[in-house]
Amino acid sequence: MTSSTPQISYLEFPATDLDATKAFYTAAFGWTWIDYGPGYAAFDGGDLEVALSADATVSPAPLGGDQSSVGPLALFVTDDLGVTEGAVVAAGGTIATPPFAYPGGRRFHFRDPSGNVLGAYQPAASDEHSWEPSR
Repeated sequence: MTSSTPQISYLEFPATDLDATKAFYTAAFGWTWIDYGPGYAAFDGGDLEVALSADATVSPAPLGGDQSSVGPLALFVTDDLGVTEGAVVAAGGTIATPPFAYPGGRRFHFRDPSGNVLGAYQPAASDEHSWEPSR
């Protein structure tokens, strides 16, 4: 890496059921997997690799309706929040927090089949970023 600012390049999620969790992300986002053993698989997304580990422990889920997560929150960016929400539900994910507005746009949180809480967001139009500092 040549940048002086470190970048996140790898995320690893616990997978209580590796096959079901792989199938979810394949159905929801079209990911394909490389299996590195009976309890570990990874998706290479170019600048970001995502792995699933059957040896990791899932954090407890936040209370329903809470707009935060337990631990780090990974967010997927989308240009159509409704389509992404539909894909998550159709793939077997559950909505933890329905879509809500925040200063950067709209987002929702969901649980994958292993219980990990993630989110998806649709950025606001650039002229709607009232939270950005004025220059």
